[in-house]
Amino acid sequence: MKNIELQTDKLDFLSEGILDSLNTAVVLLDEQLSVLCINPAAEILLGISSKKIRSNSIDQLLIGEANTINAIKEVLKTNHPFTQREKTILLHDHSVIVDLTVQPIQSKKLKTQILIEFNQLDRHLRISKEENLLAQNKTIRALLRSMAHEVKNPLGGIRGAAQLLERELNQIPDSPDLIEYTQVIINEADRLKRLVNRMLGPNALPNQTMVNIHSVTERVRSLLKADKSRNVKIFFDYDPSIPEIKIDPEHLIQAVLNIVRNAAQALSEQKKKAHFNTENENRIIIKTRVLRHFNIGSKHHKLVAKMDIIDNGPGIPKEMQERIFMPLITGRAEGTGLGLSIAQSLINQNNGLIECTSKPGKTVFTLLLPINEQVD
Repeated sequence: MKNIELQTDKLDFLSEGILDSLNTAVVLLDEQLSVLCINPAAEILLGISSKKIRSNSIDQLLIGEANTINAIKEVLKTNHPFTQREKTILLHDHSVIVDLTVQPIQSKKLKTQILIEFNQLDRHLRISKEENLLAQNKTIRALLRSMAHEVKNPLGGIRGAAQLLERELNQIPDSPDLIEYTQVIINEADRLKRLVNRMLGPNALPNQTMVNIHSVTERVRSLLKADKSRNVKIFFDYDPSIPEIKIDPEHLIQAVLNIVRNAAQALSEQKKKAHFNTENENRIIIKTRVLRHFNIGSKHHKLVAKMDIIDNGPGIPKEMQERIFMPLITGRAEGTGLGLSIAQSLINQNNGLIECTSKPGKTVFTLLLPINEQVD
């Protein structure tokens, strides 16, 4: 591979323009292996801000990667690029698998610089998983609509027949017990109809407006403050730089409430069982951040609002994690299994997605919502 010839006056354009628009994570180093530039995709991948790492040594970015750093130093000596395949990079709270390419960049007025490109391999797996989740939810909604039609028709017939029977029984003396039975039939038919309607979720199209996401979380805070039945502390960690998003605010409020209430119920139940994490307080954290050049499923967005709802409960059993957004799937005896399914449907209707990761002591529901700069 030939070295890249760059003019000095084009370097700023490269670092601030082209690099910022790339989906690929890129880091630019000087000849002392100090960070000159890190693009937004690299900030997201490596979990560090450009301001924090700029001018620091590559040792502070690739911690514990002595072999890779030595190979980068060799590039300065030989001017020959190299690539490491399926390289696992350890970060502060997780690891990523990347193909790492290092190549020298030379200019007429500047000394040799090093361009590092990180091509994240597990990103493709995440996109595939998200596409499957979106397709799964679409299929489930279509199945539920079909099932609702098949269930509501006979329910209507049963209820109508019970009402006619009740009318006839009213004309027969000494039949209060029989009339009571018809009331049982009518009430149970109504209950089944309400259950089917809840499974379907809201049928109306979303009424989208430009909304500050934190006005929604503050509304949720006020609603939860009124609920004194659970001994759960809720903390908020906001990124004030998030622009307004185009969404139905009532949909977002309902989705967040469903997730937070599920978490609060799980925390309350673990305290009753008193076998897990009893020495720590039950807590939920709602954290917001901005993601740049991020995919929701296969669709790329320049900016995405990310909301994490984190609890320190017992976690979701591994065998249930792939099915928690399906209706009627629940790990609680008294649960309906509709809260998360409805939340996912509401967010999907607004072009977003909910993901979940869970282990004992930490469950994270992540809401991903595209940011639209203007209302169409």
